[in-house]
Amino acid sequence: MTDRRPLLRAIFDAAVAAAHPDVVLSAHLRPAPRGRVICLAAGKGAAAMAAAAERYYLETLALDPQRLTGIATTRHGHGVPTRRIRVVEAGHPVPDQAGLKAADDTLRLAAEATADDLLLVLLSGGGSANWIAPVDGVSFAQKQQVNRALLRSGAPIGEMNIVRKHLSRIKGGRLARAGSRAAEIVTLAISDVPHDDASAIASGPTVPDPTTLADARALVAKYNLAVDDAIWRALEDPNNESCKPGDSAFSRAEFELIARPKASLEAAARIAQDAGYAVIDLGADLEGEAREVAATHAQLAFKARSEGKRTAILTGGELTVTVRGNGRGGPNQEYALALASLLKETPDICALAGDTDGADGGAGSASDPAGAMIDQTTFARMKSLGLDPKAYLDNNDATAFFVATGDLLLTGPTLTNVNDVRVILVD
Repeated sequence: MTDRRPLLRAIFDAAVAAAHPDVVLSAHLRPAPRGRVICLAAGKGAAAMAAAAERYYLETLALDPQRLTGIATTRHGHGVPTRRIRVVEAGHPVPDQAGLKAADDTLRLAAEATADDLLLVLLSGGGSANWIAPVDGVSFAQKQQVNRALLRSGAPIGEMNIVRKHLSRIKGGRLARAGSRAAEIVTLAISDVPHDDASAIASGPTVPDPTTLADARALVAKYNLAVDDAIWRALEDPNNESCKPGDSAFSRAEFELIARPKASLEAAARIAQDAGYAVIDLGADLEGEAREVAATHAQLAFKARSEGKRTAILTGGELTVTVRGNGRGGPNQEYALALASLLKETPDICALAGDTDGADGGAGSASDPAGAMIDQTTFARMKSLGLDPKAYLDNNDATAFFVATGDLLLTGPTLTNVNDVRVILVD
């Protein structure tokens, strides 16, 4: 049979390329102010966004380098060279000391802004973990504990960020409050959240937050999170309420999305269409338990196959995994593993599931897998090696399964993040 892996990878790569900072940022940057451009960036694309901003201001606008400063906090392994904006590599998905210090430095730099300065905030997925600034009474270790509990709970990213916002001095509009003396606060964001909710991207450091402390407490209870008493006290303290609409911190603040998952999925669909596939686009905002979504998509693939239709099933969004085992993996690998279990007798169906940032779960390393691919060679290796995908699913150990079959998707850091891309090709 024809090897479809190059096409699967081309579809995924098109989605990533459509959201790269080098492609999407410069058209949205503002003119130079009378004073300084203070660039504050966070997330997996933060360093690449900062470098693109530097090129615009230093080269295109010939800004005096002394008038450009800033700090970009990104995930370990996602840094790129910069000239004026300091790059800090920090922990993700669990915060570390580097992120703790970088968040404090970011808040101090924002507070230094004057009425002549432009505060340029560049956000991408991962910013919530990169900027870690616990509220008074919550230790760094306790904040890490909350993050770990949330990651294992199966909570969608929007709910995770509701809790994070109410335990932070930088999230939930508080960065805008810190920089409120600036002439203008302009936030340019690459969306990594379903429905492009501005208050959820990097936990909304420069936008109003409609959620409340009560919402955060309800989520801790809903997911039965094991947290210290200090966390409960913080979530009951009115001083930790996030910034609401109408707050003076937002009087000179603008927010603009520069890349959306929907646009990346459309770029992926064009590649599939050009290859002769009828595209079923299930949207860029999909959420749900990875293995359950895989079961639904497998049925769609079987239906297309029974009808003799050459079909590409495309989805975006961000799936979740409720962790019950002690294995390794992420939502995309678990989705692909569930598909492998369901599609093992159908060699004319293949699939790829990957996170556009290049890391699906993992331990925070730049070498973490982005996801996995499956096709007839996967099914053959499963059989020859005697691998039982259900046993690996039960232990949430998709990485070990795909290491054995040789099917991990390894991209390295992509320097952007517009959620997941999943594609099933039916021949």
